[in-house]
Amino acid sequence: MQLSFIAIALIAFMLIASAIRILREYERGVVFRLGRLAGARGPGLVLLVPIVDKMVKVTLRVVTMDVAPQDVITKDNVSVKVNAVVYFRVMNPARAITEVEDYLYATTQLAQTTLRSVVGQFELDQLLSEREVINQRLQRIIDEQTDAWGVKVSMVEVKHVDLPVEMQRAIAKQAEAERERRSKVIHADGEFQAAAKLREAADVLSQNSASLQLRFLQTLTEVAVEKNSTIIFPVPIDLFEPLLRNLRRTAGPS
Repeated sequence: MQLSFIAIALIAFMLIASAIRILREYERGVVFRLGRLAGARGPGLVLLVPIVDKMVKVTLRVVTMDVAPQDVITKDNVSVKVNAVVYFRVMNPARAITEVEDYLYATTQLAQTTLRSVVGQFELDQLLSEREVINQRLQRIIDEQTDAWGVKVSMVEVKHVDLPVEMQRAIAKQAEAERERRSKVIHADGEFQAAAKLREAADVLSQNSASLQLRFLQTLTEVAVEKNSTIIFPVPIDLFEPLLRNLRRTAGPS
């Protein structure tokens, strides 16, 4: 008799324990009663009918999912490997359980196929420079497909584009040529501006011979600072013209 009472008490305890569920704030429980959907419950304390009710937990937190590298041929026939990361969360727990067998796996496969399809519509230069456009298109397409599953895709980011070695060398050469072109343009522009300034200076000096002579003397002073070599300059006779005139006036009366 005592054993029967203990057995009954144990069975009753097990039934009560199976009827009580506690869900965290970020969890929801999808309840099926005799196989039929009874709705989503939680968070907090959830009471189930033993044997009759079955519950499936679903998390509402954002899921970060890596998309495996995909072999993609771009629009300009360049073979690359591209991987991405997808951020999504369950918005409707009941649909996430009833509309698709495994929403995590389904979202993963959808992201892989969409990544190959979208990247194949862009050229390599666009793939490298227009990441934001590609990310937005990926997010929109995947979100439209997963909406029927009660899943919201909030963001898709292309993480890495793996180029062939030959293409990396070609891009490096192109970047080097572009830098050299810019250097030559800047140098030529500097030469042009310097020539223009020299022409203006020449025009100013040509209007006054004394200014030209002073400039010549200043140049001689600057060169004289360096004592490493001997430099011979032709001295314009105009510099000595005033001295010669004075000598002629002095020698004239005698």
